[in-house]
Amino acid sequence: MRKLLTKTIGASLNTLAYIAPEKTARIGFELFCRPIRPTISAKQRAFLNSGRHETFEHKGNNIQTYRWGNGDKKILMLHGWQSHTYRWKAYIEHLSTEYSVYSLDAPGHGLSAGKLLNVPLYSEVIEEQIKRIGEVDAIITHSLGGFAVFYSFHRNPYLPVSKLVTLASPGEAQEFFDFYTHMLRLTKKSTELVVGHFEKIFNKDPSFFSAPAFAEALEIPGLIIHDEDDAETPFYHAERIHRAWKNSRLIKTKGYGHNLRAQEVVNAVIRFVSDPLSLKVPSQIAVNNHR
Repeated sequence: MRKLLTKTIGASLNTLAYIAPEKTARIGFELFCRPIRPTISAKQRAFLNSGRHETFEHKGNNIQTYRWGNGDKKILMLHGWQSHTYRWKAYIEHLSTEYSVYSLDAPGHGLSAGKLLNVPLYSEVIEEQIKRIGEVDAIITHSLGGFAVFYSFHRNPYLPVSKLVTLASPGEAQEFFDFYTHMLRLTKKSTELVVGHFEKIFNKDPSFFSAPAFAEALEIPGLIIHDEDDAETPFYHAERIHRAWKNSRLIKTKGYGHNLRAQEVVNAVIRFVSDPLSLKVPSQIAVNNHR
């Protein structure tokens, strides 16, 4: 059913491209940026309600933020595409005993308003949150959250952040764009219209948004964790980001997939946040085999 729906949407856009090209460009771009908002279960909501809630407005949408703990040092948690703050539960329970742990739901996700999300928008929200809470000891990210932070540092190299952890970060926006146009079977004309709208909105083409390119100027200590069997963001992106980011460590896992929810991963992140020098590891190691 999903494959048929995708094919139908693509065919409709390809037809519309000849009738209403501007409308095709706008709809195609918005589809690219439109997440499916996961339902928050009663169990998840109960945990989220254990934190302190605040919101701030960004471009007319309320952004939901959370805080646990009262430590002097601050940690900011940033989820990925079609996720929300609950994904950080295991980290929050460990870290909030010593730190003030902050999180937010990205636009179009969790309890935040909005329907669209893209890297520049997420980056703006992240930077606004950092302005609100002040100097951050560590940012911990998953998937698109990591890509957005790399872009934030590209935009503002002097963000007051001491350490950065990225789990399963994508590497290139162009790959996602190519997958999107292939999945919808967009014609060359439809693709050109959507790319043109992308360039009109961001003044850049998709290939500009490259995590390795953004990471080249990073000087803060970093930890990159990526599973070699990640089917959503291939492992070679982690290797490229690691080569570009001179002050980073790379941990390669096997069998944990894209979500990287294993306790070994949580433990490695917590050790790094507490003391970056405590992870005396080669640039690539196997944490464990989950299979």
